[in-house]
Amino acid sequence: MKSRNTRNGYGLIAKLLHWSVAILIVGLIALGWYMVDLTYFDRWYNESLAIHKGFGMFALALGALFAGWRFVSPSPEHLVELKTWERIAAGVMHHALYAAMLLIPVTGYLISTSAGKSIDIFGWFEVPPVVKVDKTLRDIAIELHFYLGYVTGVLICLHAGAALKHQFIDRHGTLARMMWG
Repeated sequence: MKSRNTRNGYGLIAKLLHWSVAILIVGLIALGWYMVDLTYFDRWYNESLAIHKGFGMFALALGALFAGWRFVSPSPEHLVELKTWERIAAGVMHHALYAAMLLIPVTGYLISTSAGKSIDIFGWFEVPPVVKVDKTLRDIAIELHFYLGYVTGVLICLHAGAALKHQFIDRHGTLARMMWG
């Protein structure tokens, strides 16, 4: 398997980044959903928050790497079997998902560093605050982080549903291009 994308398929690096980011984001959305109901005095409040922050920073790093990889190794061409509206919808969906995989962790970073403290990444290293975050920016970041998480969950379901439809109903082989084999 080639490491770079070809005109007809995704390479190993794109596949690894795609599935790594997908697993991280789905896990972070699930954890975030769980965390919403925790109170400060819940025994899992601080532990789940630390896990969420740590994996969120990994998601940001991998998401940025994945977005950058598209410039180094452009995505394959759309399948000729796709209708024009499906090609447009796929492009819009991919751009929305790339925006979300960068915006959600950036807003999380702004929230987490708004008190001027670094983010501890599992005791391995710390990510320092690099911008001063005032109350207004923090409040905006909280709202965006919350709602973008839910919107991204819906986008992921639509993206996965479209891939499954094209693979198993239309039999275009769309999903197979992102799988190993």
